[in-house]
Amino acid sequence: MIASSAPLAAATESKHLFLRAAAGAATERPPVWLMRQAGRILPQYRALRANFPDFKAFVKTPEAAAEATIQPVDELGVDAAIIFSDILVVPEAMGLDYEMIEAKGPRFPQVIENQHDVAKLISGAEAASHLTYVYEALKITKRELADRVPLIGFAGAPWTIFAYMVEGGGSKTFSKARRMLYSQPELSHALLQKITDTTIVYLRNQVESGADLIQLFDSWAGELPPAHYSAFSVPYLQQICEALPEVPKTVFAKGAWFALEELANLPCQVIGLDWNITPEYAKKATSGKKVLQGNLDPCALYADIPTIEKETRKMLKAFGSNHIVNLGHGVYPDTPLDGVRAFVQTVVSSEW
Repeated sequence: MIASSAPLAAATESKHLFLRAAAGAATERPPVWLMRQAGRILPQYRALRANFPDFKAFVKTPEAAAEATIQPVDELGVDAAIIFSDILVVPEAMGLDYEMIEAKGPRFPQVIENQHDVAKLISGAEAASHLTYVYEALKITKRELADRVPLIGFAGAPWTIFAYMVEGGGSKTFSKARRMLYSQPELSHALLQKITDTTIVYLRNQVESGADLIQLFDSWAGELPPAHYSAFSVPYLQQICEALPEVPKTVFAKGAWFALEELANLPCQVIGLDWNITPEYAKKATSGKKVLQGNLDPCALYADIPTIEKETRKMLKAFGSNHIVNLGHGVYPDTPLDGVRAFVQTVVSSEW
């Protein structure tokens, strides 16, 4: 068992497997859920999505977002729900609009380039007040779940949000965002602080609206060299984690194997792992300080059922206790539903 702080006593004593595991308590088996479990792998999600002209309209309709959140709980029997939303609602709330282009991903018509651009952004409570549709979706979901499983809230980590706001979308190199860290470090920190201030209020509001655990997605962590990750990401993750002492927190820094020791010192309870980290390395790097989440290769779910069961059992054995079962990234949209079911059921039926 990993020692829990006083504010997390409720999670440690929870009836829910997921919350007890996240708080470091011993559990009868590891809990299981999937990143992007509310999505195109489910036919009922695709049917619901067809009712909206675009993705953003879907996200901004609380009743629909709640329905999408609950679908995988009903269909797959996972141990937690994660609110259906997007990390880019934060920069939009700050005043930087984005488009979600089908089959291509997000695009920002305007990007952050200079001090004037940063100064124009709103932040903190003012920005977070524009995200009432997320809070309403959480409240509806919490009510409709009727305490069957816990509800996960989330946000993008400041560096990842910064990368989108400066780059203008996804990128193979994120060279514009990384260049700004070198050429305009003070401006970079100013933007990161504004993002952090907004994220803290946003996540506090999520907790007040029903989120039982908060996950931070640092999707582009692996794009930074170690020194820059220490300077431009970790301090802001620290601020956010410190601001939410009352709930368990998960930090998922994709590609940041080099920062595991540093991440293990954050005031969070769970460290998410991608599929490029071995359980042995992760356990050693974190010195047993954190519950570990992940890290099956999402492509393993394209395999036949016996292979999926074998790979899942191998992961369970390698991690042992203090583990939340998940993939090393979000489930891919064309993943066979039978493969996802096999993954979940192998965990649920595991002998512990």
